[in-house]
Amino acid sequence: MFGSMFTSLRAARVATFSYFALNGFVLGIWVVHIPAVEQRAGISHATLGWLLLLLGGGAFAGMQITGPLTDRFGARLVVPVSGVFLSAALVLPALATEAWALGAALLVLGLGNGCLDVSMNAHAVQVEAAYRRPVMSAFHAMFSIGGVLASVLSARTLSWGWGPATTLSLVAVAGVVVAVVSFPGLLARPQNAPAEEEPAERKRRPVPLQIWVLAALALMLMLSEGAAADWSALAMRDVLGASPATAALAYGAFATAMTAGRFVIDRVAARVGPVAVLRWGAALAALALVLVVWSPSIPVALAGWTLFGAGLAGTIPQLFSAAGHSDPAAAATNVSRVAGLGYLGMLAGPAVIGALTHVVPLNVAFLLPLVFCAIAAVSAGTLRKGGPAGVARGHGTPAGVGEGYQPR
Repeated sequence: MFGSMFTSLRAARVATFSYFALNGFVLGIWVVHIPAVEQRAGISHATLGWLLLLLGGGAFAGMQITGPLTDRFGARLVVPVSGVFLSAALVLPALATEAWALGAALLVLGLGNGCLDVSMNAHAVQVEAAYRRPVMSAFHAMFSIGGVLASVLSARTLSWGWGPATTLSLVAVAGVVVAVVSFPGLLARPQNAPAEEEPAERKRRPVPLQIWVLAALALMLMLSEGAAADWSALAMRDVLGASPATAALAYGAFATAMTAGRFVIDRVAARVGPVAVLRWGAALAALALVLVVWSPSIPVALAGWTLFGAGLAGTIPQLFSAAGHSDPAAAATNVSRVAGLGYLGMLAGPAVIGALTHVVPLNVAFLLPLVFCAIAAVSAGTLRKGGPAGVARGHGTPAGVGEGYQPR
């Protein structure tokens, strides 16, 4: 009996890995083909910038819609549907030949991204509860791996002269197959899940203050992550005079450290608890930005961006995990609130840093994410009210969590 339960749980973890990788892969394919799609649509960079807001708006809307739907119908149903939706939507931007068509396509693509993002994170929370130990960070690492694989594949197809319609269509078909094939491994709604409430009852329930605090922390940390993605290379070039090739290493060091860190942070969280991971991870990120802001040389700045990625690696997964575990009856809805506000922070990060450069030098503008990381470090105690297997509370395995499964 226990053997079959373990097999089911491990299959669920593999399936969740697949959906996270699928999400990262689809978005990575889209990002690499942005220049080709822009040229096909015959639009300017400025117009593209405005249209990309529709991608973000669609994602935010999808997150808010999917959270309650996942709580009501279960992640086992919503995750594969969202995966198919996102994969199929990838074709639309490649077919757009006018600005309005591309805008509509990006809105739909963003909607699919938001739907899969929240539903797969909600299922990851369910898997983590069954494991009775932290496993969330590794799922987020697979998202990054999906993006890396997308860049490698796109480099090959572009070298072959394939157009965006061909590549995006083939990836869409493959994505649909992955979403469907991975479906059997997903977990059903836990037998000990709270009874479903009536819609009116759910609407009357106030949102716990902890969820809004977690959402605010997600906004600050994901804004910091977005700032690194869009401004790290430029800061290396303009502030320290690095060559374009050397400047590109800044984001590469950040992304590599973040991805690698997420593969090991679950074991760290199991030993010291999510509170410590958030506190010391955010503190390390803040100290890393001290190196970036006052770096006297390129090697020191690269070390700063590497440590920044390592510090942030485990922070966001802990926030999502705490949101999902805080109330099993509204796990996906709470994840959608935290993820939604965090996503807005990531979108706003580049613009906020850009606005600050009109007042202060670019390296000094990084003081804002430095302060945000410091606030997250100080506020880490918020996680004590939720977390997988009671790790955040400093206890062992609590009753009622993941019953029927054996931890590996």
